[in-house]
Amino acid sequence: MPDIVAERSGSILRIQLNRPAKKNALTSSMYGTIADLLDGAAKDDRTRVVLWHGAGDSFTAGNDLEDFVKNPPGPGGSPQARLNDALITFTKPLVAAVHGAAIGSGTTMLMYCDFVYAGESARFQLPFINLGLVPEFGSSFLLPLRAGYLRAAELVLLGKPFDASQAATLGLVTRVVSDQTLLTTANEVAQSLAEKPAGALQACKRLMTGALRERVQQAARVEAEEFAARVRSAEAREAFTAFLEKRRPDFTRTQPAEAIHGG
Repeated sequence: MPDIVAERSGSILRIQLNRPAKKNALTSSMYGTIADLLDGAAKDDRTRVVLWHGAGDSFTAGNDLEDFVKNPPGPGGSPQARLNDALITFTKPLVAAVHGAAIGSGTTMLMYCDFVYAGESARFQLPFINLGLVPEFGSSFLLPLRAGYLRAAELVLLGKPFDASQAATLGLVTRVVSDQTLLTTANEVAQSLAEKPAGALQACKRLMTGALRERVQQAARVEAEEFAARVRSAEAREAFTAFLEKRRPDFTRTQPAEAIHGG
């Protein structure tokens, strides 16, 4: 089975992350595939709504670290950057159904969805700091905008997990529902959206997001440059090595990247 399964049901395109044995951890090729699907859906008049969910017991555990180490994103046109651009410019309704792990990009990508339904099992985390990295997908701008700086700082600078109820309080989730009704709920909302006048629906979304689009694009560009530097830093190398060796990282022997770069 492919890592991404896309199927159309009427005017709804369903995108399923399909690596259940790996908790749907994302490879660089998967980022590119999702970007292609969203770009195609944006141009296809038959598609009115996109519904996004994961197979197995999770939405996604974020980056597949082994693939990530082999294919770290650069400051230019990486698959991650392509998906970020596709999400920023996507004007049709995007509905997400989230259960289990929603880690890293599994949390940050949700900030571009118009409806996010979380099952009671959903667990979110922005663990970038623990890997010597910075947030991505424009989340350094979008998260403080939604949750306020103090709450965003707690999530980003400590990198601790949080549950579906807290995600709803922070404005990251539309509603928390039981895992048993999660997909049904998301599908019913997608169907209701598909029955609305498509032109007016897209115009409403453009009006609500248009003023932010340029600022999000700028934030994403700055993030990508910083991320590309951090992923090649001594701190990140220590974090990745420790993860693969199943030990705690020791950051006391690494210099800050600013010192390395002479900043």
